[in-house]
Amino acid sequence: MNEPPILQVKNLVTAFDTEQGLIRAVEDVSFDVTAGKTLGIVGESGCGKSVTALSIMRLLPRPHGRIESGRILFQDEDIATLPADRMHEIRGYSIAMIFQEPMTALNPVHRIHRQLGEVFELHFPDMSTNEIQDRSVALLREVGIPEARRRMNAYPHQLSGGMRQRVMIAMALAGRPEVLIADEPTTALDVTIQAQILDLMTQLQRQTGMALIFITHALGVIAEICDDVLVMYAGTVAEKAPVRELFAHPRHPYTLGLLASIPRMENVPKTRLSTIRGMVPSLYDLPDGCRFQNRCPYAMAGCGLAPPPLTQIGDGHWVRCYLYR
Repeated sequence: MNEPPILQVKNLVTAFDTEQGLIRAVEDVSFDVTAGKTLGIVGESGCGKSVTALSIMRLLPRPHGRIESGRILFQDEDIATLPADRMHEIRGYSIAMIFQEPMTALNPVHRIHRQLGEVFELHFPDMSTNEIQDRSVALLREVGIPEARRRMNAYPHQLSGGMRQRVMIAMALAGRPEVLIADEPTTALDVTIQAQILDLMTQLQRQTGMALIFITHALGVIAEICDDVLVMYAGTVAEKAPVRELFAHPRHPYTLGLLASIPRMENVPKTRLSTIRGMVPSLYDLPDGCRFQNRCPYAMAGCGLAPPPLTQIGDGHWVRCYLYR
């Protein structure tokens, strides 16, 4: 019997008021996440990955950003409509997030012990100062930071990029969340440190049983750690499937283009890599119909009439394309 999802996003629409008018950065996005499993969200920059994560955390910039419609169910409680005080209890405790750039996410003028200790003070007000100190040191050790007690007195700029990212992971894990959202946590890290961070996150997931949403533009990372994949394009879901199914039988032309662009050992040396022609359309000037039509090698006359529906073509495999309607 399949375990029920711990988090369900249903037909999410997130909009922003701008000087040029209203734009919908995320439109009709749906997915489920199960405890102990990893969902990968992949796509080019600006496709709506991070906005989806910020919508779940209710951290959209106010007053310009808002959830316009849809539901975000965490254990059958709709996050999208929760009052601020209840959301304050959930955020960082039941659902936590690792942000993309640790140097900007960490406060540069406060030492590590203060920033990590604030998480415990917020969610565990009965903990004593000594308990917070000991728990903070234990967390830093858990995420692989050497000389953890000494590092507690360091400022962010005194740590390497990999160590700063480990501090961010420690802060996210302080409340032992049931859902962890990682927004490109290995960006700007060298390959060796990336591998260490990925191994750390998968190890922590096995230990805690948390659900993980991993946002990235790297399909290699998706293949390595994810159970299911959501491919996003211009704010919508292009394709979603179990990871093995997606890599073995990709269906959407955009997914095919992404996979074809990956460098492979069998490629002829010094030849051009495959690319997806054209540019991602601006959210201010989206084409009628399919949003990928201006770049799609299989575009047909009907693609410009109306947006294609998300169609199920297999067990857990969905694609938004007229080729499979």
